[in-house]
Amino acid sequence: MTRALIEWYARAARDLPWRDPETTPWAVLVSEFMLQQTQVDRVLPRWAAWVERWPTPSALAIDEPGEAVRVWDRLGYPRRALWLHRAAVEIADRHGDRVPADIDELLALTGIGPYTARAVAVFAFGERHPVVDTNTRRVLARAVHGRAAAGMPAAADLDDMAALLPEDRAGAAAVNAAAMELGAVVCTARAPRCGECPIARWCEWRGAGYPDNAPAKRPRQARFAGSDRQARGRIMALLRRSEGAVAVERALEAAADGGVGDPEQPRRAYDSLVADGLLVEREGSARLP
Repeated sequence: MTRALIEWYARAARDLPWRDPETTPWAVLVSEFMLQQTQVDRVLPRWAAWVERWPTPSALAIDEPGEAVRVWDRLGYPRRALWLHRAAVEIADRHGDRVPADIDELLALTGIGPYTARAVAVFAFGERHPVVDTNTRRVLARAVHGRAAAGMPAAADLDDMAALLPEDRAGAAAVNAAAMELGAVVCTARAPRCGECPIARWCEWRGAGYPDNAPAKRPRQARFAGSDRQARGRIMALLRRSEGAVAVERALEAAADGGVGDPEQPRRAYDSLVADGLLVEREGSARLP
């Protein structure tokens, strides 16, 4: 099965720039930050702009954190931009401007959790570790366990992936990448294309006749329209467009653009941005950090 995955990936993988062997570890790390909960097509132009402007951690570290938030644009979850800026400062100061390959050292950087640390170690440095994202978990659930969907993330996911990895580092990296790619483009959540799957003959879910045995779904996130998240986004859009600071009242008006059912929402959204460090208030004005 792993051989089939590697062969399929070699001929069918999407041509994504961060997969280029010449891509630097820093550019790989940037891609992993941006790809968290964000579609590839939205990330591609932002990633290209980011690595062109800040090709090294130190190049970003000497710039203002607010510029990182501005260039992040509308990728969503803008705290990731602040975390990436802080990680750049840490890499420049602690590691001589070189992204570390060691998982523990990666985990010590701001904004890097277990998945990102493993992904950078494997895809930037070729280390041999299991890497499991949402797409990989779905492939493992179906192919290995015969379940229609994955349950909540668990330590056993890494064990399942580790059991599939070849001993050689290049092969292990290829299998990690192939499982992610398979889940992203073939073994999709809603409409899996089993006729195109390179490991269909080994798939336990297919062999069992595609049983409807998915674990209970997680509660859905509240709708975006009318939410505090939308109000926050309106304030952030205003600040990104502005050359300098804007009046607090103008920021609150932006949050309420189009009307709000909850009169406290603009202030609540504004205060949450201050608490997250995404805007700074001074003398009645607000600006990016």
